[in-house]
Amino acid sequence: MENLDDATELAGTETVEVNTPADDVVEVKTTGAEVTETEATEATVVAEATEAEATVAEKTETEVATVVAEAAVETAAVEESYVAEAPAESGSERPRRFGEGRSGGRGRDRGRDRDRGEPVEKEFVEKLVKLNRTAKAVKGGRNFSFSALTVIGDRKGNVGYGFGKANDVSEAIRKSIDKAKRNMVKLPVKNGTIPHEVTGFFKASQVMLKPACSGTGIIAGGPVRAIMEAGGVTDVLSKSIGAASQYNVVKATFDCINKMMDPKAIAKNRGKSLKEFWG
Repeated sequence: MENLDDATELAGTETVEVNTPADDVVEVKTTGAEVTETEATEATVVAEATEAEATVAEKTETEVATVVAEAAVETAAVEESYVAEAPAESGSERPRRFGEGRSGGRGRDRGRDRDRGEPVEKEFVEKLVKLNRTAKAVKGGRNFSFSALTVIGDRKGNVGYGFGKANDVSEAIRKSIDKAKRNMVKLPVKNGTIPHEVTGFFKASQVMLKPACSGTGIIAGGPVRAIMEAGGVTDVLSKSIGAASQYNVVKATFDCINKMMDPKAIAKNRGKSLKEFWG
């Protein structure tokens, strides 16, 4: 009996030892199953959320496309109704759009074409010979002033020059033109050229002018050319000698003009007509 009890005790002990690991395995297997089930649930939720987002995006794109199509249809209908209502002025012209004038521009420009007349021809030809800028250093910086030398003429034998100074370019030019208009002189012109050879002086500048046959053109440069063009001369030979200052060359050229003899006065003194004297 004792042996049997011992065996029983031993058997019970072995059963306890064997059962304990089995319980652990069962618990581990149970935990693994729970983890697998949780992952499956999360994957299902993510898939459902992705599907819902795709459905919402598809619905949004469909709605936007529908709205755009409806707007395009409405715009086309409005344009067709406007074209149908607009009176056709001519068969080749397209109908005017909203806010467009009869000339094809905006409505606010309609009256400008009416105000614009034909360009008015100026009484005098104005030529800017020289524009100079000077600077004076002062406490706050530099002050600029401008000087302008201008030649004007009517292309009919009347020329003049003027020199003006001001703190603004436009004001300096205006002053020079006003002075030129007050100092007009007569330039004798016959058949597009001057009557005779003449030489003028001013300071260190010297200008020589010679008559030329038709087709020669104005053989001159700078200030002399401006004066001849403003006076109506088309054919002349010239040479500038000495100082090349534009102001001095202009003064020397006008000295030539002042020295030119008046054909009418000479013909009268000789008792001949202008046609007999000059041809």
